[in-house]
This record gives sequence, C-alpha cells and structure tokens, in this order.
Amino acid sequence: MPVALSSIHDMLLPGLRAVTGKYQQIPRQYDKIFQYIKSEQAVERTIENRYLPLARLKNEGATTVFDNRAGQRFTWNQSHLEIALGYAITRPAIDDNLYKTQFNPSNLGLQESFNQTKEIYAASVFNLGFVYQQAVGGDGQPLFSTVHPIDGGSYANAFTTAADLSETTLLSAMISIRRQFVDQAALKLYARAKMLLIPPELEPVAIRLLETQLRPGTGDNDVNAIRSTTGGLKEGYFVNDYLTSAYSWFLLTNVPGLAYMERIPFEMSMEVEFSTDNLLVKGYERYSLSYYNPRSAYGTNPTS
Repeated sequence: MPVALSSIHDMLLPGLRAVTGKYQQIPRQYDKIFQYIKSEQAVERTIENRYLPLARLKNEGATTVFDNRAGQRFTWNQSHLEIALGYAITRPAIDDNLYKTQFNPSNLGLQESFNQTKEIYAASVFNLGFVYQQAVGGDGQPLFSTVHPIDGGSYANAFTTAADLSETTLLSAMISIRRQFVDQAALKLYARAKMLLIPPELEPVAIRLLETQLRPGTGDNDVNAIRSTTGGLKEGYFVNDYLTSAYSWFLLTNVPGLAYMERIPFEMSMEVEFSTDNLLVKGYERYSLSYYNPRSAYGTNPTS
C-alpha cells in the first residue's frame, strides 16, 4: 500500500504551524572502529600465514635446524550483505501536499535508515563477538576467545573470567595484549591497546579512569598508570550507542583486523510507475562488516 492521501490528510489543509518527525541523527560511528576497504568480489577471503619461528642455537659442527612448516593456516571470509529499502507514494499525495518542503516525497529519510542499519551491523561484530560465526570461518573460535590456536599453543584476547571495567582489569587487559599477542609461529608482536570501546552506561567509569592525572578511586597522590602503561590509550575511549550490553567493554589494538568492505556504495533511485503514476523510491547498497584478525581487539562480557 503506497503512501496515499489518507496518510497525510492534515497536510492537505492550510494552517499547519509545522511538520515534525525528523530528528538530528547520531554521527557516524563505525568508521572510528573499522578499516575501510573497497571490495571487488562477492566474498573477500583473508589468509593468515605462519612464518618462521625463533632461530635455534647451533653447536659447532652440528647441522642447522630447518623449519619448513611455513604456509597458510586460517581463512577468514567476508560475505557481503545486500541492504535495500523502498517506498511508494501516490501522485495525489504529492500534488496535493501543501508542505512539500517539510514532507518531501522524494526524501522520507532513506539515507538515515541506511546509516543506522550499517551502525547496527557494525556493532553486532562486538555484540556477537563471543559466539563463533561459522560463516567467518577463521581459526574456529569466536572473535573473543581464550584459546585462539597457533602452532603448538594458543593466545587469548579475552579474560578467562569476564571482568567489569576497572583500573585493575583495564591495566590487565592492556598488559595482556602486549605480553600474549603472538603470531602463528609464537613470535611476539608489536601489539598495543589504542582505544577503549564502551556502551553509554560505562562512560562515567571511563571518564574516571582516563581523564584524571592521579590514580582513580583513591586518596593517594599516585600517578594514573593507565595513561602511561604500555604507551597508554592513545585514542582514549569511544562510546558506541549500538552496543547492546551495558557491561561489556573492549579494547581496540594497533593490529589491523576489523574491516568495513564496501562492494556497492549507497545509491538511491526514483521512477514513476507507468500504470499507477505512483512515485517509487528505493535505496540499495552492498557491504560487509567483520574481522580477519582477532588480535585487532580484546574483549570481555560480564553480565552484571
């Protein structure tokens, strides 16, 4: 059923003071978290390779140890989503509307709808980050796990027991990123936390932890170690309005691995349906928001 005269009956009469219903939108957030990559394929695959391990001690006259186990280990998949929405509006509803500048039949908020849809998909990478996504594949673990496999061992990008955000837990996570993140051959990485990602409910906690020069929550004159340990959080904290848990929190790292891959950018088209004279308006885009390296983030999901 198209938007018809009955849907805008008050806008057919003079004397309205104003037409409301459009509001200021939340500024774009996903691009503060995800790396933009232009896609050329229906499914983008990223291979994680294993390179050489530590060199070995060689005794005089002994044979050099050879390690020939280099090669691919895991494949991470990003399958693009088709996102679309449209509407129809009758010709009389266009012709007889006296308030076209405030209720523009060719602009009923399609762009805003697509923008917020994208934010929800972006946040779902973290909201569902503790559940294994078979379509992503990878190392057989969810984004956040204590047992991401490497040759002969594993590494963690989550606490063994979920922990609330505090000075102790934040410092512990920052140090864990530095100490535990290794490549497939167990060589240490230059991995550092760069940003704290939180829901709105944790912003007061983040402010107390990051915005003070002195140690938070004490009467001591100690320096706030969070600001300097492992280089501090260079990008501070970021509040994401689309995170669903009031308690989960995350650290983004300097290791690339969170990707917004754009296959077809947003496009809008309009046409008049010949048989009805209805104006048809639709939007379309195609993209994926996912990850290809768990080392790009550290997360925990306490429930209270």
